[in-house]
Parts: sequence; C-alpha cells; structure tokens
Amino acid sequence: MENINIHNKDFIYTVKKMKGSITLDGVLDEPDWQTADKAENFHLVQPVDTGFAQQKSELMLTYDDKALYMAVVFYDTIPGKRIAESFRRDFAFNNNDNLLTVFDTFRDQTNGFSFGNSASGAIWDGLVSDGSAMNLNWDSKVELKVKDYPDKWITEMKIPFKSIRYPSNSQTWYANFGRLDLKSNEKSAWAPVPRQFPHASLAYTGVLKFDEPLPKPRVGFSLIPYIYGGYHQNFEAGEDAGYRKDFGLDAKVSLGTSMNLDLTYNPDFAQVEVDQQVMNIDRFELLYPEKRQFFLENSDLFANYGEVNTTPFFSRRIGLDAPVLGGARVSGKLGQDWRIGFMNMTTEKTDAFAVRNFTVLSVQKKILSRSNLGFMMVNKETLGEGARQLFNRVAALDANLASRDNIWTGKLFYHRSFQPGNPDKQYAQGASAVFNNGKVKIELRETAVGANYLAETGFVRRRDFISFRPAVSYFFVPNKSVVIHGPYAEYDNYYTPRFEKLDHTLDLGYKLEFRDRSAIAAGIRNYYIKLREDFDPTHTNNKFLPAGSDYNYTNFYTTFTSNNRKPINGTVTYTKGGFFNGRYDMADAKIVYRFQPYVNFTMNATYTNMRLPRPFEHNHFWLIGPKLDVTFSPKVYLTTFVQYNDQLNNTNLNIRFQWRYKPVSDLFIVYTDNYFVNTREVRNRALVLKMTYWWN
Repeated sequence: MENINIHNKDFIYTVKKMKGSITLDGVLDEPDWQTADKAENFHLVQPVDTGFAQQKSELMLTYDDKALYMAVVFYDTIPGKRIAESFRRDFAFNNNDNLLTVFDTFRDQTNGFSFGNSASGAIWDGLVSDGSAMNLNWDSKVELKVKDYPDKWITEMKIPFKSIRYPSNSQTWYANFGRLDLKSNEKSAWAPVPRQFPHASLAYTGVLKFDEPLPKPRVGFSLIPYIYGGYHQNFEAGEDAGYRKDFGLDAKVSLGTSMNLDLTYNPDFAQVEVDQQVMNIDRFELLYPEKRQFFLENSDLFANYGEVNTTPFFSRRIGLDAPVLGGARVSGKLGQDWRIGFMNMTTEKTDAFAVRNFTVLSVQKKILSRSNLGFMMVNKETLGEGARQLFNRVAALDANLASRDNIWTGKLFYHRSFQPGNPDKQYAQGASAVFNNGKVKIELRETAVGANYLAETGFVRRRDFISFRPAVSYFFVPNKSVVIHGPYAEYDNYYTPRFEKLDHTLDLGYKLEFRDRSAIAAGIRNYYIKLREDFDPTHTNNKFLPAGSDYNYTNFYTTFTSNNRKPINGTVTYTKGGFFNGRYDMADAKIVYRFQPYVNFTMNATYTNMRLPRPFEHNHFWLIGPKLDVTFSPKVYLTTFVQYNDQLNNTNLNIRFQWRYKPVSDLFIVYTDNYFVNTREVRNRALVLKMTYWWN
C-alpha cells in the first residue's frame, strides 16, 4: 500500500469493478453485489467509543467507468417507526436515522466529499473542509433508492464520478462509513472514531483500494440559466408597484482533474431562505451565515481566515446592498499539497453606491500530516469618475495546525489592511491551541485588533483591543443513564492595547447528557463592561448609557434539551439576573412537532423582560417565529416562516415553494410581506417566480 500513514491504515476495503449493471431499486439481487466485499462490524462512536453497534450494518461498493455504486443494509430489529423527519435534502443529521459517508479523494485528511441519506430517502451531499466541517449547500447529481423491510432498510446509491474530483490515475482514496440509529441511540462507523469527534472526521478514515485506476476525470461544462419574474411594492416609502422580469446564468467548467471555474452573470438570490432573527441586546454587529450557493463551494478557501469574529473576507458583504453584475471564481487543488482560490465580483451602480469590484486571492499549502499555511489578499475598489482613491485591501497569513490524531489543533494568524492615508495600527493578529482527548478539553485563545484595522469585505466585530480567552472542561463518561457529565469554565477578557481593562465574561457551569439524548446545563455568568461609546441596550430609543461608564453584574441560566427522538421535542433556556445597571429575564424556546416524513412545525420564541432605571422605560420584547416545513416528496417542498419582532417593530411573512423537477433544476415561488407590529400596516410586499435548469 503506497504512502499510507493514517490512524486507521489497517482498515482497508477493496472495491471491485462491475461486470454487469446495477438497478437502483433497493433489491440487492445483482451478481456484483453478491461478489462485493462487505464493510461490517461498525464500531461505536457514541454514546461510548468502545465495542460494536447493537444493530448490524453492511456496506458494499462497486464501480464502472461512470459512477461509484453503494449498497447499504441497516438491520433494525427494535419495534417502532424509523425516525426520518422529512424528505428535505441535506437534512438535520441528529434528527434522522441515516447513513453518512466521507471520501477523501486526494488523501490530504483535510478536504473531501460527503454523501448519505435518511431512512425516508432524503439525500445528503456536501463538501468537507478543515478535517470535518460540512458545507451542505453543495449539490451533486447523486441518485438513490431506499426500500423498507420489517427488519432492515436498504439503500442503493449512485455517485457519478463527474460530480467529484480526484487525481489522475487515482486508485486509492481514504473513506469512512457511518450510521446514526436513533432507536438504539447509537452512532457507529466502519473505521473507529473517538466519541469527541464527528464520525466524518477525515483524521480517522480507513482506506479504499480500487481494483483498477479510476477513469480519467473528464472536462466538464455545465450551464445553469435562470428566468425570473417578480412584483414588489414599498408601501412604507410610498412607492408604486413595480414589476421585474430578468434572466441570468451560472456556468461551471472543470479545469483538469481538480480545478473548477465558476462564472455568473446577473445572478439573483431571491430564492435563498430568510435569516432566522435573534433578540439583539448586544453592542456589536450580529453575524448571519452565507446561504447563496455561488459563494459556498470551496468556501473554506476564502472564509476560514482569522477567527469567526475577526475575518478578512465575509461574502455577505458582496451583493446585499447592490445587485451583482457578474463574477468569476476559480478554486481547487494544484498537485497534492496546494489549493488555490480566486474570486472577482462586480456590483452594479445604484443611487446609494458607485460600481464596486471585489477581488480575492487565496493560496493554501499543506504542511506536516494535517496542517496548512494560507495566504489571502482581498481588494475592494470603488470605480467610476472621482473614485480612484476609494479602496480597501487586506493581506492575511494564517497557519492552521492539527495533529495526526486531531487531539491537538491550533491556529496562528496575522492580517494587515491598507486604505487611503494608510494610518498605522492596521493589524489583526491571533493565536489559539486546543487539546481535546474526549474527557479533558483545554482551549487557549488570544486575539488583538488595531484601532485602524479596516476589512470592509470582512467581518470585524470590534477593534482596538487585545483579548485572552482560556476555557476548560472535564467530562465523566459513566456509560449508564447519564452518558457524560461534568463542569466547564470559560473566561473572556478584553483590554486596550495598553492593557487597561475593557470587558470580561466569566462562565461557570455543569452539563449532563442522558442516554435518551436529552441534556441539561446550568451555570452562572459574571460580566464586567466599560463602555467606549454611548449605548442603548434596548436598541429602540434615543436614551443611552454614557461612554466611560462601567458595569459589573451577574446572572444565572439553565438550558434543557429534550429527547429529539420524540415527535414533540425542543430546547428551552432561561436566564435571570443583572443587566448593566438594571435587571432582566430572558426565556428562549424552540419547540418542534414532527409528523414524519411530511410535516415539521417549529416554534421559536424569545421573551425579554428588561428593567433598567430611568431614563429607560420598563421594556418587554417578544420575538415569535413559527415555521411550517412541508415536504410532499424528495422533490417538492413548501416552507412558511413568520417572524414577529417587537424590538424591530416588524412582522415578516415568507412563503417559499420549491419543485426540483430535474436533478439540480428548480422552480421557486417566493412570497414576502413585512408589516408594522404596532399598526399592522404593510411596509413592503414582494412575489417572485424563478426557474433554474442545470444543463451539461
């Protein structure tokens, strides 16, 4: 076996080439399945990572010149329905009996592909980055069929080779196959994985050995045109109704075996799901995740620099305040150890903004067994007459470190911005180290951001500080009705660059997880805050706590998560105690009702009772968000989402219908309304129809 030096190198599966053909019907009567090797004896990952799974699992692979085929038999002898919340693609992993596989085709133990399905036949496909992080917004042309039997359920799956990338003359991959069986409450995997890691961790794969070298990857070309029609009216601004019809397209071109060129012209993202709102009582900008598909393939090459609150590139900065005219992106691997990403996007001129161009270059070099060095350059340029000096640039250098067994991970980064006038203190810097052996977890993190560091195309929550964030937890693993329990502590400290105290948060708590998948945690938090600017904690009026004032207060919290295997389940958190110079209570709840696999109803609700002394008033805020998700089949979905927000004086209604009439080809109908909470008058309204077609 060439060049194999991984943790589970002795777990080897030989994939035999097909001699006949496979029909996806959930009946394993083809001769190729009868002669295929079996991956079985799945090892427990949770609730404990010793021994074998209670329910037997068998997995078989074969291939031809066009696709990889997989057959999976999951035995199920426990009475009761198998748990499958819906038909929706890329389902919630922990809420479904499911199969999840990972393939590390370049054998770098960092990046790969994931395919799987739930017991209802819902498809799972995504990209793996950073060793285990999943990006499920990537879609492939995977096909599958699930067939139910009284004592088992069988999956047959076809994964076209043109949907994934691998080196020329490839004959060896790394891979793992996992099962979540909610009825027995066991997670298991073919190659063993420690319980503190996801079973999709690329540090713990086994080895796939193909009979013959795989077919040479083909140069692929795909066009995804769309047509769009819509009505919109802004009643709040007194505008008349407007109508719009438009078109645009995306194109995908494979450049060799492992590079991809994505092109887009006049993209429209009207069909993207709305963000779930949160109650805002913080001093800093809130972070909402990117959901637009163009930005998401190989997104780790662009998005994983710095840390979550100090990152030089955040793609939501592009196209949310002005339409995108077009763009291009090249991303993928160069050889075994190099990855590269290049993106160029241009937004249109509007009444508020001139034309702007965004260019991002990212280069990553693998070092050691599972670590890498990355360099990024981000350039934002405002174009047009009189705009020559309007630019913002950031250079970033990151080292991402991970031990062979993933017990140790860490990061070092240094970023610098460049802007007109080029003042000093334009830096962001950080270091972190994490040790996690399943019982003890120790984290040490340090970050510093200069007063003039400006990353206009990034997300920088605050500037002009240095912070230190140690955290430690210890979990007992008794393997009885309580599967883990133990204390945890975290201490976030913020100082000025001259080491004058700004803030701290001390969090001390205790957590218990039960065998039935319910959990409870309780703790105490102490805060110290010295305001550097005037601040309104309610975000609703012109009354402020003054800059220079400081506050020290404590509150208590408890969180309960119920057994998610039940049709009705949820999570409730209650917090009570001090809040700046007053008091507050906050209750946050998420309750789910599942009528599987067709209906999921979720009620999100947050209530805040804020009691601050004069000049503030006694404030009660409600944020109520019922969401109804109906999946008629694996191809037809309807989602209705209402968000009533006292704090924003807004009620939002979003109805989204999706019909996947062909693989990765969709019809969307989206209706949106916004109302004032206090008067119930309409603020704005829109209706959109969009159709896409994947042609290749």
